[in-house]
Amino acid sequence: MRILLLGYGKMGKAIEQIALDRGHEIAGRIDSENLAQIASSKADVAIEFSQPEAAFNNIKACLENNIPVACGTTGWLERKAEVDALTKKYNGTFFYASNYSVGVNIFFKLNRQLAVMMKSFDQYRVSIDETHHTEKKDAPSGTAITLAEGLITGGIGKTWTKQPSDNADEITINSFRIDAVPGTHIVKYASVIDDLEIRHIAHSREGFARGAVMVAEWLPGKKGVLGMDDFLKF
Repeated sequence: MRILLLGYGKMGKAIEQIALDRGHEIAGRIDSENLAQIASSKADVAIEFSQPEAAFNNIKACLENNIPVACGTTGWLERKAEVDALTKKYNGTFFYASNYSVGVNIFFKLNRQLAVMMKSFDQYRVSIDETHHTEKKDAPSGTAITLAEGLITGGIGKTWTKQPSDNADEITINSFRIDAVPGTHIVKYASVIDDLEIRHIAHSREGFARGAVMVAEWLPGKKGVLGMDDFLKF
C-alpha cells in the first residue's frame, strides 16, 4: 500500500517507521511547501498528523483527489462540518480520531460506561487532567475533549471548560505541559468521602502511530465519515 504522510514531525516519522516495518511504501511527505504534490502522489491512503492551521486544507486536497484520509490532528474541529460536507460532495472517505491508540479508545468506552453508573451520585464532582509534552500546541487535548464529551453522553455535565468551576453542569479540564510526556489522561470523581479515578498513560508515540497505520490499512474501499467506533466495532 502507498501511504501519503501529511505532516512530518515526530508523529509523522513514527508512522513512517511502522508503515515501512509493515511492508508499506511511502508515497510522499507533505508539508505547507509542497501541498500541490498530493495530486501526483498516486497514494492509496493519506495519514494526516500536521498542525491545526494546516489540517483543513490538507484534508480538502485529499478529498478533491479521491484519496482516503485518516486525520489525527486536533485543534481544528470548528471546521469539521465543512469536511463532512466535502466528504459527501466528493463521495470520499474521511476518518477522524482524536487518538488512534487502541488502549485509549478502550478507555473512552470505559469512561462512557462509568459515567452512566456514576450520574446518580451527585456528591462526586468530575474533572479531567491531561498532561502532554511542551511541543503540543492545542490545550485541552483532543483526547481530553473526547473524554468530556463521553461524560456528557453518559449523563454527567452539559459542557466543558478550561477554568475551575463550581457549576455541576461544567466539567473542568486541567491541562499541563511537561517535557517528554507522550500523554496522560485522568478522569477524577472527587467527594468529601472518597475519590475514584480512571487513567490512561502513554509510554511512547508508538501506540498512536501503530493505530493510525492499522486504520490506514483498513480504510481503502470504505466511504463516508468514519471514526474509531467503526474501526473497532464496539
